[in-house]
Amino acid sequence: MDSPFRIKYWTRGDVDGYFGLFTNNLTNLLVMAGLLHLAIGLPVTLVYGKILPAVGLSIFVSSLFYTYMAIRLSKEEGRTDVTALPTGVSVPHMFLIVFLIMGPVYWKTEDPYLAWTTGLVWCFVNGLIAMSGSLIGPKIREWLPRPAMLGTLTGVSLTFIAMAPAMDTWDVPYTGLVSLSIILLGWFGKVNMPFRLPVGLVAILAGTFIGWVSGVMDVREVSQAFAAVNLSAPTFSVTRLVDGWAVALPFLASAVPLGIYNFMETIDNLESAEVAGDKYPTRQALVFDATSTLVASSFGSPFPIAVYIGHAGWKEAGARIGYSWMTGVTMLVLTWFGIVSVLYAIIPVVAILPILIYIGLVIGAQAFQETNPRYAPAVILAIIPWVANWGHNIINTSLNAAETDAATVGYATILAAGLNYEGLSVLGSGAILVSVLWASILVFIIDRTFHKAALASLIAAMLAFFGIIHAETVGFAVNGPMALSYVIIGFLFYIVGKNKSNHQLGGITHEHDNRNENAS
Repeated sequence: MDSPFRIKYWTRGDVDGYFGLFTNNLTNLLVMAGLLHLAIGLPVTLVYGKILPAVGLSIFVSSLFYTYMAIRLSKEEGRTDVTALPTGVSVPHMFLIVFLIMGPVYWKTEDPYLAWTTGLVWCFVNGLIAMSGSLIGPKIREWLPRPAMLGTLTGVSLTFIAMAPAMDTWDVPYTGLVSLSIILLGWFGKVNMPFRLPVGLVAILAGTFIGWVSGVMDVREVSQAFAAVNLSAPTFSVTRLVDGWAVALPFLASAVPLGIYNFMETIDNLESAEVAGDKYPTRQALVFDATSTLVASSFGSPFPIAVYIGHAGWKEAGARIGYSWMTGVTMLVLTWFGIVSVLYAIIPVVAILPILIYIGLVIGAQAFQETNPRYAPAVILAIIPWVANWGHNIINTSLNAAETDAATVGYATILAAGLNYEGLSVLGSGAILVSVLWASILVFIIDRTFHKAALASLIAAMLAFFGIIHAETVGFAVNGPMALSYVIIGFLFYIVGKNKSNHQLGGITHEHDNRNENAS
């Protein structure tokens, strides 16, 4: 007689998954602390005593949500190999909120409280917009072609997830490349680590050892970090949201496209999870995602929560349910007890960053492995807006470091040097939507369903008209020329579709099936 089905809340594979997801979140916390304190100058007491504890709480709450979803899916399907959705702070939002909202407010007012509360209001509004995605998210997921969604993930994983860690890894090769090689050997080469230790842990330990032996780390910073350790629990407050409202108003327009980005990112990641074998309900995931963000802003974190890219990677590494809730518990302890500052002083960040490169590789490969090869051009097309967005951001960062900007330097001057900065900005603004739309259009063209390509073009025209794509501000008639261009190509696709239906040009057509395409 078969034994009754039992949920496994922790497995051997969760150890590797835990060290992977934990170090992913830890990396983001360390970078976040550096940005808030060193880059824009917020006081240590605010960063480690108020903001990070709220970040830890929001990650903990979201990890419980997705642990619950994994347990429910495991029971419904009678499987013990279900992998929970990975979660944490949205990395692109982290940089945008620091440099586009909190930084400018603090530099102008020199008031850290006002900069903090402005970020909280922005995060709260972003969460409300992301919540609206739960109403339309399931339909969007049904309509969008799989190559478009996976291609979009490839774009963001290669640029925002993998590129910066790759630059840091090759910049400090004796630490970074050793850690990266261990990860590649363990997670791709299936090489067992000494004493059967988790791959992620071995990579971090090796990188940390080299960092200290090489003299990169400073023992004085460790003693200072230990001296500052104390308990700091976040507090719920509506007053903070009220206090930051007036200053936040000019920044709230940017919350619209980024809120859309947030729920589109979750939809894309749910598609990636389904391809890997775990089909989660779209609406529930979006509600949990938005709720975690609202919890974050209400308790003091200005950073939205997102379903992370990488489900396929953690599933491949053997992670199941336990790695999610354990990561949430760890983040709570580290942030509430101020241990993040200690780890910042002990572990070289470059020893952790190669894990993000691994995630970029897995997601990029998935887009090509899990879709029909004829859609490969659509996957490549989906990457291009992300490259533009990434390039636009690093150029702006460089100019800001030189205490100038593109407008001051002059667009014509930059163009004369061989870079079309304005074109880069237009292509990269609203990258996630531009990526999805153009990849979808190409899929529809490949399938010769030209009426769908026409409809996608008209949707793009509407989004461009209001500045949700191809513009840095949202409003009325923000980018009329771009909107008109989309109307024109939409009409072109419609005419071609009519001609096809009348004359059946080109012989046999290939009708695209979103859910059941053959990958071979």
